Amino acid sequence: MTIRTLRPNRGQHYRPRIHCLKKLEAFMVQMQDPKSGLEGTEQKLNVTTIPNVITGKDIIAWLLNKLKVTQEEAQAFGTMLVAYGYVYPLQNHRKLLMCNDDSLYRFQTPYFWPTQKWVAEDCDYAIYLAKRNIRKKGMLEPYEQEHYNHLHQWLNHKWDFIVMQATEQYKAGKERQKPDRVVFDCQERAYWIVNRPPVSTRVAMEYGVDHLIDANAVEKISFDQYRRMNIFYQQAIMRSKVKSSVSLGALVKYVTTYKNHDPFLAPCVPSNPWITDIDTYWTLNTRRVEVPTKMRVERWSFSFFELLSDLRGRDDFKSFLKKEFSGENLAFWEAAEEMKWGAASTMSTKAAAIFKTFLAPGAPRWINIDGRTMGLTVKGLDHPHRYVLDGAQTHVFLLMKKDTFFRYLKSPVYKEMQKKALNPEPQNFSESQLEQNARSRSLGVHPIILWQQEEEERAKAAIASAPVDVKAMMSKIDRNK
Repeated sequence: MTIRTLRPNRGQHYRPRIHCLKKLEAFMVQMQDPKSGLEGTEQKLNVTTIPNVITGKDIIAWLLNKLKVTQEEAQAFGTMLVAYGYVYPLQNHRKLLMCNDDSLYRFQTPYFWPTQKWVAEDCDYAIYLAKRNIRKKGMLEPYEQEHYNHLHQWLNHKWDFIVMQATEQYKAGKERQKPDRVVFDCQERAYWIVNRPPVSTRVAMEYGVDHLIDANAVEKISFDQYRRMNIFYQQAIMRSKVKSSVSLGALVKYVTTYKNHDPFLAPCVPSNPWITDIDTYWTLNTRRVEVPTKMRVERWSFSFFELLSDLRGRDDFKSFLKKEFSGENLAFWEAAEEMKWGAASTMSTKAAAIFKTFLAPGAPRWINIDGRTMGLTVKGLDHPHRYVLDGAQTHVFLLMKKDTFFRYLKSPVYKEMQKKALNPEPQNFSESQLEQNARSRSLGVHPIILWQQEEEERAKAAIASAPVDVKAMMSKIDRNK
């Protein structure tokens, strides 16, 4: 390994776990404390005596005593120390796990700890592989040979320098005593196993996309940033707070309300399709089924959002509004949703149609919203985009939620739907029947087919609601005669 006395600013790579690693290093200092830490012993590895060796069971026992945790947690913590390279195995170096047995481990020298400001570079790795290739006389491991060939091609312009460095380091290593040479080789190999791991090895040093940010540098904050931070903290202080008992009560109420409607938490009737492979539950709860189930109709009363999210419930709500001659608000809400999630190429056409139908003076389905929202919406339609109708749509949604929704729940339309709703009988299957159902499993209806059916129904409804051209109809009748 090339020894670096000077550490230039290399655009310190941002490491999201830098604070976690610093805590681990403080813990490693405690583990190596001469009085309260782990005491190593001399162990023979092949024919060489290695100093300061500890076993895996000793490490786990010390962690159990120090952290007061279970054995599984202590072993997981020890595995994390090995995966980050703070402790390395002497026997099976590619198995980065902490074993609770007589497996031999050593503490890694601080020079190889992952919080060092220099990063593991390809040039250093090429020098290490070249040195190892000299020592092993070309008998590298398969993954090392693959890296070696790739780096030879990638760094071909300075390969002579790499080989020269590797040769000098190999000669300097031979002058050391054999135990020191073996220890240094193990430390270097453990470092590269962590930073250049082979396939199917535990990888802990992957940080994703590198950000050229120095995580340890002191950030210079401008006056404008201080002003914004001050405004943010003032708003945070003035924001209304909720007691934990109130929020927990709301959470309990929500879970209690929706518990019976979750097929994984409560038994769903007639049978759970994920367990029994019988898709009757899905058939009864298709998006636009003619007669829904009682649980589905009950869910409409939970909130106005639940009602609009269910297409069958929205159709029922639409029939209620038609009887009250007040369906323009829901029609505008649906048009705004279609514009928001529709194709960008049709946005200008939809915006013009919405303006003529709902917003223009004397429009056939004019909606009653406040003047400020109307002005902003009409002005925004000059340059339409997906969210230009958000203000008006929210206003209409709140109007329907506060008034129309509660009148719908008390109306004969909703009560009649509750009476007609299906209440399927539960199907109880034995284990042999469940196995038979799994063998005779059939494919369900593809979502694309359901979408095509909905599009066809929507097109038929649009044709049925369009005005009839009497002259065209009369000319068609005359031609038939």
